[in-house]
Amino acid sequence: MVEGDYLSETRTSYDAVAGDYAAWARGELEAKPLEAGLLGGFAGLVKGSGGGTVADVGCGTGRVTAHLHGLGLSVFGVDLSPGMVAAARREHPGLRFEEGAMGALDLPDGGLAGLVAWYSTIHVPDGELPYVFAEFHRVLAPGGHVVLAFQVGDEPPLHLTEALGHDVSLVFRRRRPDQVAELLGRAGLDVRARLLRERDEDGEFPERTPQAFLIARKSA
Repeated sequence: MVEGDYLSETRTSYDAVAGDYAAWARGELEAKPLEAGLLGGFAGLVKGSGGGTVADVGCGTGRVTAHLHGLGLSVFGVDLSPGMVAAARREHPGLRFEEGAMGALDLPDGGLAGLVAWYSTIHVPDGELPYVFAEFHRVLAPGGHVVLAFQVGDEPPLHLTEALGHDVSLVFRRRRPDQVAELLGRAGLDVRARLLRERDEDGEFPERTPQAFLIARKSA
């Protein structure tokens, strides 16, 4: 996939906020037991299918990577932003983090038992999403599982120009679970579970929109 403006803008934006984002996101999963439980279920599926290496694609500062490691998975993180990768390495010095784009992963065919895209496909334009899912299919072993998290909605993309006190240029795309499930299926990733969480504006990490979680499996 040819790198477009959205990749360079996303990379630059997350480089700008990386240090503050690491501090902000600390403790997020502890405050969200439903999401933590879903990741626990994903970990159980990976182990139940024989185990193996898992990639957290778009890992940010590594909070999900570390959580899955704590659940006993052999997991590493990949992120587009060098700043985020550096922050992840500082936050979790015992874990592996690499720079990379989800549409062109530097990984062998069929080498992963699992793949996580936790709010990382939200910046991918609609026209590029099939290529990204095809790449997920390529790197997963037969029987491997993928889990996605994303915001739900039909609104036009939201263009954010400020975050955590920094100038950014980030586009957030909200999608319907059925739309994403159909694209996963076309890529050879069959959705096995889906969860919709309603908007929740209370607590330390409020969400203004519903959130969707899909778990899919590559055919054996």
